[in-house]
Amino acid sequence: MNTKTTVISEAQLSLQYAFCDKINAYWLQQNRTPTAYVETYGCQQNEADSEKLRGYLVQSGYAIVTEAEGADAVVMNTCAIREHAEQRVFGNLGALTHTKRRHPEQKIFLCGCMAGETKVSDRIKKSYPHVDGCFSTHHLWQFPEILWNVLSTKKRQFYIADEAGSIAEGIPQVRDNPLKAWVSIMYGCNNFCTYCIVPYVRGRERSRRKEDILAECRCLIESGCKEITLLGQNVNSYGKDLEEGTDFSDLLAEISQIPGEFLIRFMTSHPRDAGKKLFDTMAASPKIAKQLHLPFQSGSSRVLKAMNRHYNREKYLETVNYAKSVMPDLVLTSDVIVGFPGETEEEFEETISLIEQVRYDSLFTFIFSPRTGTPAATMEDPTPKEEKNRRFDRLCAVQNRISEEIHERYIGKCLCCLIDGTDKEFLTARTEGGRLVRCAGDPALIGSYRHITITGATTWSLTGTLSDKEA
Repeated sequence: MNTKTTVISEAQLSLQYAFCDKINAYWLQQNRTPTAYVETYGCQQNEADSEKLRGYLVQSGYAIVTEAEGADAVVMNTCAIREHAEQRVFGNLGALTHTKRRHPEQKIFLCGCMAGETKVSDRIKKSYPHVDGCFSTHHLWQFPEILWNVLSTKKRQFYIADEAGSIAEGIPQVRDNPLKAWVSIMYGCNNFCTYCIVPYVRGRERSRRKEDILAECRCLIESGCKEITLLGQNVNSYGKDLEEGTDFSDLLAEISQIPGEFLIRFMTSHPRDAGKKLFDTMAASPKIAKQLHLPFQSGSSRVLKAMNRHYNREKYLETVNYAKSVMPDLVLTSDVIVGFPGETEEEFEETISLIEQVRYDSLFTFIFSPRTGTPAATMEDPTPKEEKNRRFDRLCAVQNRISEEIHERYIGKCLCCLIDGTDKEFLTARTEGGRLVRCAGDPALIGSYRHITITGATTWSLTGTLSDKEA
């Protein structure tokens, strides 16, 4: 694995813009506007990457469309976290043979985390001849070059070399929502949890310069953005590779001082690096959402050690208890894996007891999925699938009950929420803690903060009525 960070120069990026100009000229000669479809799988970091892919496409003259049928370019931005996600991608990629048969000039690209796996790129080369280009996350900044090479040479392009992890500032972005924005503050991961493929496909941790992040956030706020979510595989590691002496808590504090009406969220936090300074910073600023996604993965210290998580049950609970002590209204969510190799029934019960003790607002739950190339993939795993499914169902039932109980306590409260869209005849909104609220109201309110009195609750969402109280 190449662990050196490469900063893409202005000259290198200018060359990509020159390829955008060439692509523009290519389509102008044909006297038509080409169309492009970008499909995203996986995490918010992939969503942010897709915004850059769309940005490059628009810069190259393409109009973005909402389906693959008839599109001149189709880009599948993929996730490699779980086997099910990969199989879904291969299934959808195979289905594109039909769209290409109907539109022979269509160009199809596969990128993202899956493209960083040798087994995947080899499979694409051998079994998916209709795919014109394949490039890993390290080569995203070169997408115009890849696209141009496909158009001009009519040959397949594979940009999958083990390049150093890069940081490229200035790539154009097309965001779906003017009210909310993803802002990547760092890339890669150094933790090497035994079940996770991310460090192998996204490279080592590398942080963007604080000045570049602040400039992007300032521009978003001035354009009317109301919520900014800072992204990183482990945001708490921000700045460790820089010489500026700024850590993640310092960055949060500086962003919160930008003038304007907005809220800052972030994900994902690793418990090993989440500490009192972070929670004190969150508690001190009204512009930092009192929402924390803090994956615990297992309630068993033995399993956590086997996962290479660098904390134990007691340390995790100590961290959560301090966060709740300084932020009593904290909305806490997490990730948990059921059926890690060697997990016993007693260790699974430790996970259930931790969930009951912490009482998460919601959980993202997964059954262990072995990823080729990770240590956990070769661990002895005697627990049958049926038993893992039983544990998974029980865990979900416990969490659903807790989520419903927590939501019921919202009834009668008046909360300041961002009105962010519609769902059929209702407005949708988000509380500071990220809880979904539906209420009746005028769509003209979208983009504003309003107080909503909560009148009903389910496991997954809240309902309410608009209040006359000033936001």
